[in-house]
Amino acid sequence: MTSEDLIPAEEICTLYKVERTFISSLYESGLIEIVTVERKEYVPCDHLRNFEKMMRLHKDLNINIEGLQAIHHLLDQVQKLQKQNVRLKNRLSLYES
Repeated sequence: MTSEDLIPAEEICTLYKVERTFISSLYESGLIEIVTVERKEYVPCDHLRNFEKMMRLHKDLNINIEGLQAIHHLLDQVQKLQKQNVRLKNRLSLYES
């Protein structure tokens, strides 16, 4: 992972107008990843989309961290089931031809 793939946590706080504790809470809950380089904390770019989703749920719907964990888990399950459904449909189409 290069430094180009990392966004400083402080910059995220400024851009999205969130408390630093919110980012720490997301990290402690396993909802995002934080990378420490030379005593400075960064969020990988590929976790930014998930951060934005959790931030919107937290701000717009006033969902706490425990609720965000539950939502994250359910969304992961839905995504896995959708992928499995596509694989099964593809397998079934082989036999229907």
